[in-house]
Amino acid sequence: MRIKQLLLITFAPVLFACQKANAQQTLGIQVKNQLTIQRNEVVSIEVKSISKFLKGKIQTDIRIQNKQTGNIEPLQWVDNNSDGKADELLFVASVPAGGNTAYTLLADGTIIQPESKVTAYSRFVPERTDDYAWENDRVAFRTYGPDAQRRTEQHLENGTLSSGIDLWLKRTTQPVIDKWYKGYLTDPGFYHTDHGEGYDPYHVGASRGTGGTGIWVNDSLQVSKNFVTYKTIADGPLRTIFELTYAPYGPYQVTETKHISLDVGSNFSKFEITYTSAKPLPNYTIGITLHKNEGHTSINTSQGIFSHHEDIDNVYIGEGIVIKPDVVQKAFANKSKTPDQSNLLVLTKPAGKVIYYAGFAWQKSGQIKHSADWEAMLKQQAQIIAHPLAVSIKQ
Repeated sequence: MRIKQLLLITFAPVLFACQKANAQQTLGIQVKNQLTIQRNEVVSIEVKSISKFLKGKIQTDIRIQNKQTGNIEPLQWVDNNSDGKADELLFVASVPAGGNTAYTLLADGTIIQPESKVTAYSRFVPERTDDYAWENDRVAFRTYGPDAQRRTEQHLENGTLSSGIDLWLKRTTQPVIDKWYKGYLTDPGFYHTDHGEGYDPYHVGASRGTGGTGIWVNDSLQVSKNFVTYKTIADGPLRTIFELTYAPYGPYQVTETKHISLDVGSNFSKFEITYTSAKPLPNYTIGITLHKNEGHTSINTSQGIFSHHEDIDNVYIGEGIVIKPDVVQKAFANKSKTPDQSNLLVLTKPAGKVIYYAGFAWQKSGQIKHSADWEAMLKQQAQIIAHPLAVSIKQ
């Protein structure tokens, strides 16, 4: 099947509408934090909400300044519908516990826009059949396309039949996807060996990896095959966004579109999945592989936190799913003697769409020391979901 590809649009300087003599020169923005923790997160402003300020201004001249520190912050424009026009403006807000931070949006191309030291990046990977991989400064993931499926079904080399989500264990803040796949071209085992930046020891197979989906029916999990199309929507210093579509599967003929994003500074990919079926579904299920059932799970349905703890090559790794608890039916560890069929399963109420966060932390990255750290990170992510930073515009 031919893969539909849409390349990332790089914005040329854009003049927002016609120039007015008395055009507004600055715009105040305030970000409020309800939680009792310091937060440094990517926040979004809809372009239509600041259209008056943008009139007559060139996009590449726009800057955002922290009023308290005076610092010019990295920003990113996102075109969600691929029409060549920005729909969102992203920046990282640093907000104290229970406090507010004021920012100023201004148009001054003479002010140097700082380069971000990190990035959020994703791409299709034809050099290894047809993976799709994504990463930020903390974590990396990948999943598999139709050519890898074809190779498996035709008993050819380099095949992978899976809609599970693979984890790449990083211990650097710098990008590794391009470097590791380049190494693969001369050494197929390159990224399975740690050369000082991390490696891929994580086995997915037919399991759900961390964040793969399916339908739980008659004590078994129905799952899709590999993705059939992909669309890269955004890359940049702050967020990467892409979409994957899947062919109908199972007796319910379930179709899925997975809209996935990853922000810098986060250990969690955000999954926004829309799905349809030929007849009503009993559930829509999200999973984490239990590998050989040697780790242990933690299930907290009331808070929407589901985690798995294990050692890989004698080093601790924690995986998890965080979701709003009101959409969860139930969750349990399904342990099987069949390889790759053991998963921690989170059954959600079928509503045609579900949003959840799936991610991990590896001890060797320095981000955590033990399982208690991972549980704390998951609980913080649940708080962040329940209480997003509030952005208000001072017109």
